Amino acid sequence: MKTLSIDSSNLVMGVAINDDDRVLGEIITNVKKNHSIRLMPAIQQLMDDVGVSSLDLDRIAVAQGPGSYTGVRIGVSIAKSLAWSLNIDLVGVSSLEILAQNGRYFDGYIVPFFDARRGQVYTGMYQFKDGQVIPVLDDRIVLMEQWLEQIKEHREHVLFLSNDMEKHGSAITAALGEQTEYADISINNPRPAELGRLGMLKSPVNDIHTFAPAYIQMAEAEAKWLEAQRISEHE
Repeated sequence: MKTLSIDSSNLVMGVAINDDDRVLGEIITNVKKNHSIRLMPAIQQLMDDVGVSSLDLDRIAVAQGPGSYTGVRIGVSIAKSLAWSLNIDLVGVSSLEILAQNGRYFDGYIVPFFDARRGQVYTGMYQFKDGQVIPVLDDRIVLMEQWLEQIKEHREHVLFLSNDMEKHGSAITAALGEQTEYADISINNPRPAELGRLGMLKSPVNDIHTFAPAYIQMAEAEAKWLEAQRISEHE
């Protein structure tokens, strides 16, 4: 099964082509440039480089979110268009689940996160068990301060995976201390080849016409209320 993977859900942009148990190629960038301009050329470049045409593809796997509204929408729109025009399978995978794969073999909890502004993060909790990275707590948007208190209650070592560590690292260390493990910089980027691997395992496939991004955005009123509560508690 040849699978094209597309991830533009956050700052990292990635595309990959998997052929069953082989990764034919992948392109990953972590720069502030417009995904809407760069994504299709990156797909075409990769397909040319590995000698795969669109007619060779069996499935499209796309990072479904959460993440940047614009980034998620771009990736999902392109994935849907390609799957529909080629009449092939489309599958969506959580952007956090993709990143969590980089914590495979860690003996503890794996916590990927993306900054969601105003003190919030998109995050979830995963664990490596029986040869797979499986969810322990569902993906969510939450104030990082509240999330760290919840993590502390589990009393386990936690591996954090994120390119937004400079925004939240000091708060993590202050709250969790020796419970905390930080990833090497090389595994903070979600890999599109992992998206492809997960995408090949997904069944059943998604309906192309009804498939939608997973924004999991907190209502603005709720976010403002929580932020006001946090500020008042520290006054």
